[in-house]
Parts: sequence; C-alpha cells; structure tokens
Amino acid sequence: MTYPKAKPKMASALALLIAVQVASAVFFSADLLRDVMATGLSAVNWHLATEFLATLSLVVAIGVEARVLLRLLRREAHMIRSLSAAAKGLNDLMEELFATWGLTPAEQDVATFVIKGSDIAEIARLRGSAEGTVKAHLNAIYRKAGVSGRPALVSLLLEDLLVDPLLPRPRDAEVRVGTSGT
Repeated sequence: MTYPKAKPKMASALALLIAVQVASAVFFSADLLRDVMATGLSAVNWHLATEFLATLSLVVAIGVEARVLLRLLRREAHMIRSLSAAAKGLNDLMEELFATWGLTPAEQDVATFVIKGSDIAEIARLRGSAEGTVKAHLNAIYRKAGVSGRPALVSLLLEDLLVDPLLPRPRDAEVRVGTSGT
C-alpha cells in the first residue's frame, strides 16, 4: 500500500520566504556597511541605529523561521514513517485474519476492497468480474469470518486493532526494551 507524498506547499513557501529574507538581509547589511564606511562610526545617528536594529531583527527572524522549517520537515518525516508503519501493521493484521479465516486469494482481494470502503459495483469493476461473483465472495467471507455483513467485518478488524495496537506508545516501547526500573 503506497500513499501519495504530501504536497510540500507550506515548507516550500517558508523556504521561499527565508530566501527572500536572506537576500534582503544581505542587501540591508551591505547598505548599512556602506553608510558606516561613508560617515564613520563616530557619526552614529538615529538612521544608522534604526537600520542596524532592522537588519538585526531580520537576521534573527531568518534564524527562527529556519528552525520552524526544520521542525516542520522533521515532523512530516516522522508522520510519514508512522503512517507507513501503521499501514504495514494493518496489512499484516489483515493477512493474518484472512489466513485464519481460510480466505481464497479472490476472497482476500474482495475483503480488502470492502475494508477500504468500496461498494459491490466498484469492487466488480476493479476486479473485472460480475457483481454476482463479488456478492458470492462476500457471502463466503462473511460466513468464514463469522459475521453478518460489512459493518461487522470492519468492526472485527477494528476490535483486533484496538486489542493489539499497530504502534506502541513510547512508554510501552521503553517497557518492552527492558527498563525494569531497578
């Protein structure tokens, strides 16, 4: 199961803003340096002081925005890894249940589409089979799983997910690693 990559609109916009601010900071720094060279440090006035503070503020803002961008990119990478692990765990659980129920490969395909929310017509179209064939597979799936229909099938999967979560909580992971507290 693959997921489309997130559109990096916010990260790209922030990177572009940082680039414009860096160019502006270079321009203002060069201008400030020219002004100081022309008048000398002994002639510091409100204009130079204001220009210096504005340039300094811009440089600080660039640093803050760069940190925000890095944090955003790290968080996105973590979320993608977590989603990938959860999807793999869900897939493993589905395969385990399908094997336990003794589903045929065709029934496994139909069950997967049902769990994803596809209706009978859509499943038939995706599989290139008749709706009657899909209905027959669904009846066999429900019988083998011991459920009465689609909601009960999905509920059964959710119950197994809640009993055995796909991703351990950080505290649970520490306990499993072996921190015994002694």
